[in-house]
Amino acid sequence: MIVDSHCHLDRLDFEKLGQQLPEILAAARAKQVEHFLCVSVTLDQFPGMLDAISQYDDVSASCGVHPLDQKDVLDKERLIKLASHPKVVAIGETGLDYYYSQDTHQVQQDSFVGHIDVANEFNKPLIIHTRDAKADTINLMKAHNAQNCGGVLHCFTEDWAMAKQALDLGFYISISGIVTFKNAVELKEVVKQIPLDRLLIETDSPYLAPVPHRGKTNQPAYVQDVAYYIADLKGISYKELATATTDNFYNLFSLAPRSDAAN
Repeated sequence: MIVDSHCHLDRLDFEKLGQQLPEILAAARAKQVEHFLCVSVTLDQFPGMLDAISQYDDVSASCGVHPLDQKDVLDKERLIKLASHPKVVAIGETGLDYYYSQDTHQVQQDSFVGHIDVANEFNKPLIIHTRDAKADTINLMKAHNAQNCGGVLHCFTEDWAMAKQALDLGFYISISGIVTFKNAVELKEVVKQIPLDRLLIETDSPYLAPVPHRGKTNQPAYVQDVAYYIADLKGISYKELATATTDNFYNLFSLAPRSDAAN
């Protein structure tokens, strides 16, 4: 069994896919996906996201504001209120993205710090997005004791030096379908070096569908393709990769319920 450690189920285009959420989840379960972490990107959209997944025991939630959606000061009290919901197993996604946004660096940094504070208050792990902000991301993690709550650098595309710094802080590294792309040469080398006991896999659906589905709307079933590719890349069996990444998920997101069949 495997886990999709990062997906945006509320952002799937069901009309385009010709399926609704129950069918999407069933297709993933048929591919041995036993749990899904549905990740928040705005506080305004969080209640609707929670409503969409509330009936599924194998779907957990995070609560937070994506750095590219952080236009104003973080409403920290609202984050605290929403993140207290028992279905919320993580804080985020949060972090820094300097690739697209050049005028919100300070807002992003302040928001990131606020998310770290809330994660430490709840003792829930962080889900961190980072792009073109390696030094600031690591420095803020260290300065505000992110190692206390732990977490994951999701959809990782940076270099080994940054991965090593995050690993040294006790964080996990999650790899998406980007690793299957032909031009992801450096990322492939990074993945080979990530210790198996600190690795997670994800789709980040509906974005970044892996080969051979590239160009299609991504969905949780495709995390199996990511798993097979990474297993080959690391020279291990699919079963070993699946077992390790699934155990890693539940070790990190300890509030996520594990099915009896998986224990």
